[in-house]
Amino acid sequence: MKKISIALFILIAQLSTVYSQVVNVSDYGIKPGKDVTLELNQLIKSLKGKKDVTLFFPKGQYEFYPENAIEMYRAVTNHDNSLKKLAFPIFGFENFTLDGNGSTFMFHGKICPITVEYGNKTTLKNFTIDWETSFVNELKVVSNDVQSNSFTAEVNRGETKFEVKKNEIYFQHYNWQDPIGQNMAFDPKTKAPIWNTANYRLKTWDWDKGTKKVVKLDNKTAKFTNYTKVTPPVGTVYATYGSSPGGNRFAQAIHLSQTNNTFIENVTIYAAGGMGLIAERCENITLNKLSITARADRNMSTRADATHFLACKGLIKMENCLLEHMLDDGINVHGAYVKVAKYLGNNQFICETSHVQQMGFLFGEAGDKIMLTSRETVLPVFETTIKEATYLNEQRILITVSSMPEKLPSGLLSIENLTWNPDVELRNNTIRDNRARAALITTKGNVLIENNYFSSQMHGILIEGDNKKWYESGGVKNIVIKDNTFDNIGYGNRNYYPLFAAPMLTPKQKLGDKKFHHNITFSNNTIKSFNGNLVHALSVKKLRVEENTVVFDKKYPKVNKYSSIDINYCEDVSIQKNKYKGFDWKHKIETKQNTTNVVIKKNKGITK
Repeated sequence: MKKISIALFILIAQLSTVYSQVVNVSDYGIKPGKDVTLELNQLIKSLKGKKDVTLFFPKGQYEFYPENAIEMYRAVTNHDNSLKKLAFPIFGFENFTLDGNGSTFMFHGKICPITVEYGNKTTLKNFTIDWETSFVNELKVVSNDVQSNSFTAEVNRGETKFEVKKNEIYFQHYNWQDPIGQNMAFDPKTKAPIWNTANYRLKTWDWDKGTKKVVKLDNKTAKFTNYTKVTPPVGTVYATYGSSPGGNRFAQAIHLSQTNNTFIENVTIYAAGGMGLIAERCENITLNKLSITARADRNMSTRADATHFLACKGLIKMENCLLEHMLDDGINVHGAYVKVAKYLGNNQFICETSHVQQMGFLFGEAGDKIMLTSRETVLPVFETTIKEATYLNEQRILITVSSMPEKLPSGLLSIENLTWNPDVELRNNTIRDNRARAALITTKGNVLIENNYFSSQMHGILIEGDNKKWYESGGVKNIVIKDNTFDNIGYGNRNYYPLFAAPMLTPKQKLGDKKFHHNITFSNNTIKSFNGNLVHALSVKKLRVEENTVVFDKKYPKVNKYSSIDINYCEDVSIQKNKYKGFDWKHKIETKQNTTNVVIKKNKGITK
């Protein structure tokens, strides 16, 4: 039997070699140092219909320009839909591998590097994505005058052109100009958003009735007067990145759409005109040693999230990854609510996507299990199945369901897709020095977050559910967060927490009679903190906050004005064996608004 097994193994290996194909791009005129966009598009097109293909790049720097790239209209969730130029259109392949062999893929202008759609078993590995000119404009403060509230800044290290027109500055890019749009001030010492960063935000309009002023001094520097509430310190680096929506999320680095079993490993992303990785309607994604970071001569990486997953299922697994210096969240995993615009009778609804950057996404198909929810309480109303979905346009869908409640409840309704909710595993990752949060996790799958390092300007981990602005669904069912390090979370100096779990409600919405989130465990984490904040929870059933250690840290000014643990309208809560060390003030646990079945004991340095 042993000899037969060995022989069978050898035969399988031989057959695999015979039926797999390694395509060396140099054999098709694709060589470093020149624009290879057209040749690559043609090569990928010639491989259509083939399985088990490895596209291999001899190590070098390959250039990609938009002029000869194929163009198609693309609806990319959480980005700006538009005609997009594609460098690697990897559509409909089975067992396809892109092996860069340590190469750099250098992009120029508005071009989308890698797009994978309708693929199964796609592997992306061993390459770097970069742009010759970053999508993020950087202003480095070289001098200031507090009395006149002015500062002089070096523009993009003097590497790119800019001009001042009608008292507004415009930054030159490949074939367009950016004004100052969304922006944030960073500290060059920490390479993170500066303490109290809101004080230093640049004006995108003049709310002081014509007092702001910008003057071009030379080809490298400009002087700004009354552009900020507080004069920024010398050395401050501003990230400015165009207006939104419509102006700063148009060229994601990697886009996965309706793929199965995707593997990304040993990939570095230095820049993107949007997110580093955006995945929608995908099943099973594994990330290992994905690095999204700033290039050595820059301070910022991507214009938006490092990684983002909408309406996926299976398992999202992220290990050994570095996500830093991006201008939004580290990772965001969620579904989406669509509004019920009208019930037509006969089990038919007209539904609409609500946020402009979710227009055109694939909400659901026949066979998907869905849930009607109250738009007033964001709580479940009735579960059913999609029988048919007809997409009328980018915003509206005609959905026919298999069954309906005996009586449709009054009030506004939304629909959530229950089938497309992934499990998530985050292990041994570092997410730091970014605007916004380290992780947003809103999925009904099983979630394990362990042995990671988080340091973010806003909340560390945000568990939300939003029927208000982004319409990111919904209530979680089972999340374990353990053995992580949270380093000075919330240095934007507002009421931010390592863990913040609460639905986002409008003033017209209200808490329902049942809890929104369920089964959240936050245990054995180490928190380095200037304010002592640990957990804020609203509308959670079965919350465990246990055996965490909070240590005072002097990196930022101490802040003593918030409840360290704030529990509101929760049920079945355990707060046990948490320790506070090094603080010179008392910490409080607050439980309010009908929080029931609470156990608080054996904590040190914190009291009710």
